[in-house]
Amino acid sequence: MFLLCLALVLLLPIPSQAARRVVSLNLCTDQMLVLLAPEKIAALSDLSRDPTLSFVATDAVRYPQVRASAEAVLALRPDLILAARYGAQTTVALLERRGVPVRRLALPEDFPGIARLTHDAAQALGVPERAEPLIAAMRVTLADVEPPNHRTTAIAWEPRGYTAAATSLMGAVLTAAGLTNAATGQRLGAEALLRHPPDLLIVPDTPVFPSLATDLLDAPALRGIPRRALPPALTICAGPFTAQAVALLAR
Repeated sequence: MFLLCLALVLLLPIPSQAARRVVSLNLCTDQMLVLLAPEKIAALSDLSRDPTLSFVATDAVRYPQVRASAEAVLALRPDLILAARYGAQTTVALLERRGVPVRRLALPEDFPGIARLTHDAAQALGVPERAEPLIAAMRVTLADVEPPNHRTTAIAWEPRGYTAAATSLMGAVLTAAGLTNAATGQRLGAEALLRHPPDLLIVPDTPVFPSLATDLLDAPALRGIPRRALPPALTICAGPFTAQAVALLAR
């Protein structure tokens, strides 16, 4: 459903006055640019092609990449820069001083916020009519989720033992899946989890390059706790595709 709506989005026309050469300097804005207006891409960030982080990695290989350098960006002659409200701020400030239009997009932490982000990004890109099909697909995915028939506690456990608070994007994913978040955003070691184990442990997919931080997630003592793995690319950045993380948890 989501991919079908994306294909329909890209058939919608573009106003002649809209920006034509857009550079994205952030992984999260990379994804919105690829989803909403790929024909406008002048360059994406160097994280856009990483399949462990980027939902659009397969498509991103077709577009140029640019490092977060004002000189490198200016060489591309962009008429719009997409950036987040963190990261590469020195470069973004330099570009603004050179008169390049910059749009800093918010990073939402719930699904209503994702709908607003999608509308804002589409408006900034001059394709406002392309937002609603993506939002509609997200809402259909969420509406199709069947919550568990009994109270199920869950903890989203990240590398180094970090957990997801209720007010985080992952917290919103757990709630949308009908799960009860048993964490508050604090760090939890394996011993703490064993003392008060949740019904379900949510972990990121095994990384290609494991580390001491990620080894904690596979502690042998925790193998008795049921778990689900989610692709980080669905939840590192908020987007209409984040609804697919909810669908995976509800299977």
